[in-house]
Amino acid sequence: MNNRVTIIDVSNIAGVSTATVSRTLHNPNVVTAKTRKAVMNAVHQTGYTQNTAAQNLRQQRANAILVLVPDISNTFFSEILSGIEHVASQANLTTLIADTLNDAHRTENFTRYLFNGRADGALLLNGYLPDSIVETIRNSPQNHPAIVSVSEALDDQIVPHIGIDNIQATQMAVEHLLAKGHRFITHLSGPAGNILTSDRIKGYRNAMVASGLNDSDQHLIQGDFSIASGEAAANDIIAMERRPDAVFCSNDAMAIGLISALVNRGVAVPNDIAVMGFDDIEFARTCIPPLTTIHQPRRRIGEMAAKTLLAQLGIGDFEMPDTSSLQATLVERDSA
Repeated sequence: MNNRVTIIDVSNIAGVSTATVSRTLHNPNVVTAKTRKAVMNAVHQTGYTQNTAAQNLRQQRANAILVLVPDISNTFFSEILSGIEHVASQANLTTLIADTLNDAHRTENFTRYLFNGRADGALLLNGYLPDSIVETIRNSPQNHPAIVSVSEALDDQIVPHIGIDNIQATQMAVEHLLAKGHRFITHLSGPAGNILTSDRIKGYRNAMVASGLNDSDQHLIQGDFSIASGEAAANDIIAMERRPDAVFCSNDAMAIGLISALVNRGVAVPNDIAVMGFDDIEFARTCIPPLTTIHQPRRRIGEMAAKTLLAQLGIGDFEMPDTSSLQATLVERDSA
């Protein structure tokens, strides 16, 4: 004997059709409060649970989204992931987080989820898509997997993107240092070949040139976004015959590593050298001295990216945003 409670049992008790029960459970805003209350009372009374696997099979959906992260240990991504998961869970979707470790082969393996039924769409936080998917998008612009890039744009932006204007935000950071009277400003950049690196170098140079400063006042040190590369940069700066007035770092992790190493070598921050970061991660306000930085609305970026992906998938009432760019702000603390 099969004692499993079905949607028919719920509809009989609530006095509504099975279609109304389904609408109430999946899109409660489209039914009246009275109907919603009757259905939910019947659900609780019967102990009804939806057969998600069967439902997914009928819809030909996995009801899951894939999030590709280049380095899950990087605290920068935590707030973005929180925003993504918040929106996904409200839409009854599972979030699959894949750590690509900045490895193209791992990325290609994970993107197969889009074709084998394990994920309905993908959010890219790694700024990379395998050539096979790029070719699919170009050949079938109206019929390809739903994909949104987040924070780190693709070199060839062929999918929707959500993030900030990194060039503009960097110009704002460097202009802040210039307004403080600093003239010889070193830029500790990210790794070569990264679009965030190139955009922030461009913003740095734009601000310096706009202030009438020539090439001799510009100086680049290449890092890799890690604390260790910030610490290593301190050795280069201390060894310079002409030390900079200030250092603008392409992210907070490098800025924190730089400050720690400079202070340990007897260089006072900001009295001897001002230091500025980018991102406003949680540790930016607790390091000593607290870090002046550029704040990215990371949770909002995650939420907006998830809603953009759901709009592509036709899930819920989400619509494609009018703009892909969110506003960065300057947070002034004590390091600069």
